[in-house]
Amino acid sequence: MYTIDLRDEYIKLGQALKAAGLVSSGVEAKIVILNGEVKVNGEVQTQRGKKLISGDIVSYNGEEIKIN
Repeated sequence: MYTIDLRDEYIKLGQALKAAGLVSSGVEAKIVILNGEVKVNGEVQTQRGKKLISGDIVSYNGEEIKIN
């Protein structure tokens, strides 16, 4: 599990995927999110700009990101 410590009150979903190294670019993040491959707190999320806050869990490709 990857952990991202927030510097602000939130991080956007696409940015979190890039920060954890699960995608190589913003374009790749957009594609996997729009394809319904990413879940936030167990629910499929297709909104790239979804604001993630402390406690959220992102799942993609067998990996998880915890937002602190």
